[in-house]
Amino acid sequence: MSISLSDRLRNFIKSRVTSGEYHNESEYIRDLVRKDREKLSEEQQLLNILRCSSLSGTSEHNIPELMENVKKRLAKDGNL
Repeated sequence: MSISLSDRLRNFIKSRVTSGEYHNESEYIRDLVRKDREKLSEEQQLLNILRCSSLSGTSEHNIPELMENVKKRLAKDGNL
């Protein structure tokens, strides 16, 4: 695989390697790809949670009631 980068991006990557955080340019690029893959996975998990919550319906309780219930649970567990 080959990629083309502007001089500005190439110099930035070289500065990251020169800083000692990465051994070479390839290691830096691989790290970027891994981080991007992790980010996409986290975003997918969040979307799945949002879909599930959307499908679960709405609560009959209002926000003050919900907050009071949470405070009671925390107090009961000794966390408040």
